[in-house]
Amino acid sequence: MITNESGWIHLATSAVEIVGTAIIVVGAFGTLAAFLIGLVKGATSREILVADFRSGLGRSILLGLEFLVAADIINTVAVEPTIESLLVLAGIVLIRTFLSFSLEVEIDGRWPWQKRQSAHGAPYDGNQKD
Repeated sequence: MITNESGWIHLATSAVEIVGTAIIVVGAFGTLAAFLIGLVKGATSREILVADFRSGLGRSILLGLEFLVAADIINTVAVEPTIESLLVLAGIVLIRTFLSFSLEVEIDGRWPWQKRQSAHGAPYDGNQKD
């Protein structure tokens, strides 16, 4: 049984890490299943299936990374608040930010700060249909 505060924090950190890992694994297998079903049915072109697969996989990785970074933040701030652990956390956040931006460009074909364009070339406000 966990009796001290640090033990509970480690348990919470482990739980968040498990959730993040599960999101990546389930998302990867889910997008793979959707891709294979689409191939078997042949309803859409292979290019669209591959694009959808890559998009779904990228989004799963991004969401899972959010949870893993949250676990690192909890662990660093609550358990090991040393300069070394803060520098490691800063490195992890920088790498995660680079991965996030790279995946965003890969998925949507634009930087996160660029406005989405509608099918007619006008800026997308979120209320239009493409």
